[in-house]
Amino acid sequence: MKTTYDIDQKSQLGALYSVADIIGRCGGQKQMLQDVLDLLEAELAMHRGTIMLLSLNGEELMVEATKTICDLSSQDLRYQRGEGITGRVLATGKAVVVPSISREPQFRDRIHRRKEVASETLSFICVPISVESEVVGTLAVDLYSHSEEVLLEAKRVLSIVAAMIANNVKSRRDNQRQQLVWEDENLRLRAALGEQLRPENIIGNSHAMRVVYEEIHKVAATDTTVLIRGESGTGKELVASAIHFTSARADKPFVKVNCAALSETLLESELFGHEKGAFTGALQTRIGRLEQAQGGTLFLDEIGDFSPSIQIKLLRVLQEKEFERVGSNETHEADIRILTATNRNLEVAVESNAFRQDLYYRVNVFPIFLPPLRERKGDILMLADFFAEKYGKKMDKPAKRISTSAINMMLAYHWPGNVRELENCIERAVLVTDSGVIHGHHLPPTLQIPQGQGTKAGCSLKACVNVLERDMIIDALKRCHGNISAASRELGITSRMTRYKIKKLGIEFKHMCV
Repeated sequence: MKTTYDIDQKSQLGALYSVADIIGRCGGQKQMLQDVLDLLEAELAMHRGTIMLLSLNGEELMVEATKTICDLSSQDLRYQRGEGITGRVLATGKAVVVPSISREPQFRDRIHRRKEVASETLSFICVPISVESEVVGTLAVDLYSHSEEVLLEAKRVLSIVAAMIANNVKSRRDNQRQQLVWEDENLRLRAALGEQLRPENIIGNSHAMRVVYEEIHKVAATDTTVLIRGESGTGKELVASAIHFTSARADKPFVKVNCAALSETLLESELFGHEKGAFTGALQTRIGRLEQAQGGTLFLDEIGDFSPSIQIKLLRVLQEKEFERVGSNETHEADIRILTATNRNLEVAVESNAFRQDLYYRVNVFPIFLPPLRERKGDILMLADFFAEKYGKKMDKPAKRISTSAINMMLAYHWPGNVRELENCIERAVLVTDSGVIHGHHLPPTLQIPQGQGTKAGCSLKACVNVLERDMIIDALKRCHGNISAASRELGITSRMTRYKIKKLGIEFKHMCV
């Protein structure tokens, strides 16, 4: 390894060729810059090389690659604009040559700690790394030479290296910006697609619900049997309705049957119809729901409650597309699409012989799982606003907004009754409020947080901070009608930070815009 800079042009050209080769390779930026510094030291005797790049705020330089072996604090690895020789290069965009660092009062010697080196023999060169007249970093080295000719020649070579680095940095930054643009566009298109696929009768834009919308979109155009699964109150009937009204059978009947609400005898008659005199009380012939749904869709809610005998008859409908009325031997064709729903675990029911295995396979052709409300908390505020507006109009008591305390309580609650329970809570709140603002004390006692219990047991500090940040941002966005810039000024943070928090905390704010 050379110790004194060699101004031989052949050596310079060979070194520059090698630098270009390093920069042209694929790989990480840090490793590429480190390889460049290694080569400058090995081939041109440029010691203690340091490459610093501009921070995101544009006010300070941060070490990206260096030959130092010292233990440094984070502050040692930074230079403010105008601070020391390196900061001056950032501020002016002009290279600086220091013939003797021991005689330069502005030389900070912060990164390499040259006290153990004979600093009186060292010179220092720092050149800017510029992209389209904008300084984005600096390249600095030590030389064991005081010759003006040597230093000027070394500065020229370093400027060429800095220009090559600058082009690489620019290319990488352009790629990063393009990647961010593509990611933003992808998110926008996915959100737009999700909004486009979202049925008009369903509220929610969480990831779990967007999956449901995509499944509805896929299966609606077919006659495939669908099994809609989920806890009670999650909106299974709304999904069935959305499938029917976006299908080719939309202009045909949509008939719903709650199987759990009827006894076995009544359910059989309700589904298949009966002939006059088929049983006590059958005073006249009556068509069943299967015939009512001819050409359209039959929705069987709580199919897990079917008795074994009705399961057999339903299996025939699914397999043969035909049925008979109670008390009749005449066979009727069933030109219908069947949608089913249950909140039961059918797999367990099959294992215990409470539900026929062959029927299970017939109805479970295309399952759609509806998430419970506790797993889609990002939709709670949107649903609450929808119900508040709905019942405000119905009761002629417009609900202006939902307070932070009420939002906290709704987000902390586990919602065993899911969306149906949330709707009932908001209906009650709209009924009891007089100011048009729904506060925490307007919500049912089941949602009330005990005095002095501000957070859940075991809740982490980070989770509590997230809840507080979410509440403050939502309140600010509401007051500013969804204007992010205005809300940011009110919160005392930048618009960029607000957008980051909105994305991180899953805040839906478009419905707040006027």
